[in-house]
Amino acid sequence: MADRATKQATQSGLRIAVVGGGAAGFFGAIAAADQNPNHQVTLYEAGPQPLAKVKISGGGRCNVTHHCFDPAQLVLSYPRGGKALRGAFSRFQPKDTIEWFAKRGVKLKTEADGRMFPVTDDSATIVDCLHRAAQQAGVRIKTRSPITHVEKRVEKSHETFQLQLKSEKVECDRLLLTTGSSPAGHRIAKSLGHVIDSPVPSLFTFNIADKRLHQLSGVAVDPVTLRIKVDSQPEKKASKKNTASLTQTGPLLITHWGLSGPAVLKLSAWGARELQQTKYRAQLVVNWLPSVTQDQVRAELQKVKTNCSRRAIATHSPFPALSKRLWQYLLGRIDIDTTLTWANLSKKQLNQLVQSLTQSIYEVVGKGVFKDEFVTCGGVRLKEVNFKTMESRQCPGLYLSGEILNIDGITGGFNFQSAWTTGWLAGCAIASSTPDLVKL
Repeated sequence: MADRATKQATQSGLRIAVVGGGAAGFFGAIAAADQNPNHQVTLYEAGPQPLAKVKISGGGRCNVTHHCFDPAQLVLSYPRGGKALRGAFSRFQPKDTIEWFAKRGVKLKTEADGRMFPVTDDSATIVDCLHRAAQQAGVRIKTRSPITHVEKRVEKSHETFQLQLKSEKVECDRLLLTTGSSPAGHRIAKSLGHVIDSPVPSLFTFNIADKRLHQLSGVAVDPVTLRIKVDSQPEKKASKKNTASLTQTGPLLITHWGLSGPAVLKLSAWGARELQQTKYRAQLVVNWLPSVTQDQVRAELQKVKTNCSRRAIATHSPFPALSKRLWQYLLGRIDIDTTLTWANLSKKQLNQLVQSLTQSIYEVVGKGVFKDEFVTCGGVRLKEVNFKTMESRQCPGLYLSGEILNIDGITGGFNFQSAWTTGWLAGCAIASSTPDLVKL
């Protein structure tokens, strides 16, 4: 009887439900339907439009992936999940993503920093491609269809999942959860046996309480080195053991609320959980001139003091990397008068200037929002998932992909790449599986 049920299920195909209409959901649904046309693949999206995050990402251009084709190097861009992704990237990595889109008529280009975008510079190119691929594969897409509850049950001698929608219940043989950081998705995963590491924001900007700094909004510096000191146990006396020090180098953008740019976003990702524990209060040290040593900065200042003694310090910066506005702001932070000449700069003031240029200290008093690509860390614990297939180790027949997992990458296309990879692996694994029969 079990053999007959297996044969019938194989011939008719599996009923596959994909919950979540983002990057991972579409990739998983398309992969499953492409691998076996007999399968009935239905994608459920809670909102009115799927792929909403893809559409707004990268400032509306969609940072599809990153030009890094070595899995060992690629995983270094994931504050959480890199180790688990190492094997996954050996099976589907950025090179495969590029090829996948190219086969469907979408060419990608690489920018100087390694980020990859469609040559059209329009996220609609990616959204339309995914919709076409899903349609051609026979994926059914149901919008405004939030899943409120999932129950695993026995139906006609094999295990299935029952999905509760607003006004109906549907059955499926395989379930792929790709609900991102949605609390509803976490509740479903938890109800099916998973532990959820509490989600907290990653990729955010820093609020700095310095009105003079805010007046420099729009000023960019590339590169700077940022070091943040986070007391992970603020209620206790700080010690070397409970103070995390994190460093990043890269472009910085001054905003009307504080600091942003790639260097800040990367730093926020690596320190996401520590910063959340301190309610986003920390000490930030900025080296505005990381390409030279502190001794070299001192020597350059001494040289200018000797050779340009009659010139006003405020109007003559020896460092072209710093704009005039930023230079004068840094002087103001240490109370150097705008009329002071280099000849009258005291030794104490010179030392303060060296400190201001290489170790400016700011108090982070909160976080801003990176509107283009909001990412969280936290989610389903990775040890509970088989990363060869993305199948749950807790609940057979359940698969998980994308940001519902405790995986997050820094800015630059890495979060989309983990979504493409885990979605593709899950879809392929689901397509090749057969129903789990109950022994009668």
